Amino acid sequence: MSEHRPYTYVTLSMKPDSTPYVGVSFHTPRLKVSAGMLLSNPRPYLEFRSSEADVHISTTGAGPVTDADLDLARDIFNAAARYLADCECLHAEQSAQDAADPAA
Repeated sequence: MSEHRPYTYVTLSMKPDSTPYVGVSFHTPRLKVSAGMLLSNPRPYLEFRSSEADVHISTTGAGPVTDADLDLARDIFNAAARYLADCECLHAEQSAQDAADPAA
């Protein structure tokens, strides 16, 4: 049985005459997710964080909520629901395999 250790992977790519690119991949159960409303400048936020990296999502230009912001929030919601469903399905399959494997 292979051991899958938690990790967070962050990349930064900066090329001349190009927009910088940052990639963050969380592969850890220690990921914290929170959402709320900033009160000093009322706007919603969504935050993913681990001990290695933080990702914050908020409204366009940190300003008023736009139609595009609503579309993005719906996309995040739907993607999270799909992620949950996929995790539940795979967990159930893995649990069934473990129960059927006498060596487990």
